[in-house]
Amino acid sequence: MRNRLEGALFMTDRPILDFLAHELAAASREPLYRQLETALKQAIASAQIKRGGVIPSERVLSQELGLSRVTVRKAIEGLVSDGVLDRRHGAKTVVSSRLEKSLATMTSFSEDMRSRGLEPGCTWISREISRPSPAEMMALGISGSEKVVRLRRLRTADGQPIAIEMATLPARFVPEPQAIGNSLYEYLEAAGALPVRALQRMQAKPGTDEERRLLAAPDDASLLIMERRCFLADGQIVEFTQTKYRGDVYDFVIELMR
Repeated sequence: MRNRLEGALFMTDRPILDFLAHELAAASREPLYRQLETALKQAIASAQIKRGGVIPSERVLSQELGLSRVTVRKAIEGLVSDGVLDRRHGAKTVVSSRLEKSLATMTSFSEDMRSRGLEPGCTWISREISRPSPAEMMALGISGSEKVVRLRRLRTADGQPIAIEMATLPARFVPEPQAIGNSLYEYLEAAGALPVRALQRMQAKPGTDEERRLLAAPDDASLLIMERRCFLADGQIVEFTQTKYRGDVYDFVIELMR
């Protein structure tokens, strides 16, 4: 009975093992454990292993990939330390359900999710064209005579609510807000108004009852709030966005170098 069960589990691992073997076959001067770390990250990014999914055991990885148990264990421990994998009871190792966002590069929500093998989505809450508030005038560097477009939506990853986003842009950059799909940046790129740099700040605050309901977050969950002002190459401010992330599923990562 046990042998049949192990055989069935092994068969479900076969596509993942074949993918990892292909990735490891590429010539590299890195240590083997680093190569395995990279291969596992690629498997996760390409959705070979789903978020929350169980990776093959150390024994199976060692036997099928021709690596020592020490090498496999070191690679897994490195990914656990980086937050990519989680150890679970029963000797299972799963892909972490938490999401990470680097603060070192300017990427869109859709780009972030696709890089992790997740399908980005959105539920529109409102789209409106209006006169700017004093705060919006300051954030966008515009006068009160200009109109702005306000875009409020719920952002999802594989259907799971992740963040509430409120983007405000000068209306001259978004003449047809109804034409925006899941990605605002794809729309701006097509319009020749894709930002090239940004200033952003982050803070944590408790969520309101409505925000927690929209995000399906626990009652005691805090929100990570990111404010971003985005600029064109000529210095014009094209976007001011406030994004409220679920603090229980999202991590921000900053790389520091001396």
